[in-house]
Amino acid sequence: MYTMFKSLNNHPIIPQMNKKIIILLILIFFNNNIRVNSLEDLKFFNQGKQNFEKEKYDKAKINFEKHIVRDPKDSKSYLYLSKIYKVKKLNDEYEKNLNTTLLLDPKNEEALYMLISKKLKDGDFDLAKKKFEIFKSSCKKLCEKKVELSNLIKKYKN
Repeated sequence: MYTMFKSLNNHPIIPQMNKKIIILLILIFFNNNIRVNSLEDLKFFNQGKQNFEKEKYDKAKINFEKHIVRDPKDSKSYLYLSKIYKVKKLNDEYEKNLNTTLLLDPKNEEALYMLISKKLKDGDFDLAKKKFEIFKSSCKKLCEKKVELSNLIKKYKN
């Protein structure tokens, strides 16, 4: 059979369709790959949270660290790690993870509350006051803690 074009590659429509199909396949692949990875990431965080609630702190720590490797900007994992280090009484790691949480999410109420309490116990009143001002202006869930923190600041100041 004789065609006007010697091969399909010389046809003006076929190469364009091939490019579109290839681009479509690439987009489908990456979209599915991203969705699978995000579900996998959440799996580590959720397992860590469950282990934390069951007081299996070593397993929870590993899960949160795996989640951080996959999503280094997730402040919730750092917050849970700081809670684990607080239970284990590793104060340097506790404070380091609180600071990382606040670096990623400066208005995280729970992290602010925990850091203010720690700084008051450590005697760093200036930083505690500074963080308390941020806490007062941004509180939504833990607003009942404002009075408690205010009283603690007054108590430790005297």
